[in-house]
Amino acid sequence: MANRNQTSVTEFILLGFSEQPLLQGLICGTVLLIYPISMLGNLVFLMLMSADPQLHKPMYFFLSHLSVLDICCTSLTLPKMLASFVLQSNSISFHACMTQLYLFLFFTATELFLLSAMAYDRYVAICNPLRYSLIMKKSVCVLLATGSWVISSLDAFSVADTISQLSYCESNEIDHFFCDLSALMKLSCSDTHSPEILIFVEGILMGCIPFLLTLISYIFIISAILRIRCTEGRHKAFSTCTSHLTSVALFYGSVLCINMRPTSMYSPAQDKFFSLVYTAVIPMLNPIIYSLRNREIKNTLRNVRGKMRMWRT
Repeated sequence: MANRNQTSVTEFILLGFSEQPLLQGLICGTVLLIYPISMLGNLVFLMLMSADPQLHKPMYFFLSHLSVLDICCTSLTLPKMLASFVLQSNSISFHACMTQLYLFLFFTATELFLLSAMAYDRYVAICNPLRYSLIMKKSVCVLLATGSWVISSLDAFSVADTISQLSYCESNEIDHFFCDLSALMKLSCSDTHSPEILIFVEGILMGCIPFLLTLISYIFIISAILRIRCTEGRHKAFSTCTSHLTSVALFYGSVLCINMRPTSMYSPAQDKFFSLVYTAVIPMLNPIIYSLRNREIKNTLRNVRGKMRMWRT
């Protein structure tokens, strides 16, 4: 990926929040608490979905992929940030940096498409309930999930390959806690005008397509819910979508604030804040959001607890 790069830089220094030592200590302490909670929550979520046959449904199939993505994303960025603060090990090799950039873009794009697949699943469940099992059969779910991973992988590689070919000759200090796309573009001493246009257009396509698919799905969903005459039925139908809508709002809000801006509007402080929301807070909240109002997951959790108590006795 970096074979044709002409840079003289062999490693980068991740500055993190070093310009504000007290804030950095507070943030790292919070992340040190959030990271294990996030990992445990998503691992338990995966365990519950694999343990109970009643959860072997399309919605939970996509949720399992979402949990895997959350585990990967937090593990990609947060341990390095904590190591930089605790061990004062804030250097990262050029190749490791480009790999981290590729994986971050890969996981982000995959989540965009998975959220769209989940929105389509909710659309079919509410608008075509009688044909749900026929439309959302296992092969279709596997195809949607596999397509999300493959398309995102190819897109992320093209962007990371473009960034790896830029020259970095004046400074090797990245004003971020991981190898962020905007920070690397800002750091390069190459002419980034053409790569910036290419990446911006590609970002719009990769962001807008899943966003429009999600939006269209929910336009039909809300329209169908409003046509339900029974208040209880309308409330029940809407409650099946609230968790996904909350997750979509949090994810798109943070991602749009991070990526959908030209370099001239780049703000390190804002980028680091929204990146923390995306890499630390949202992965911790997702298992909670999808469990709070979900009776099937609550029942599965109760059954697992009951079995664990029986084993103890």
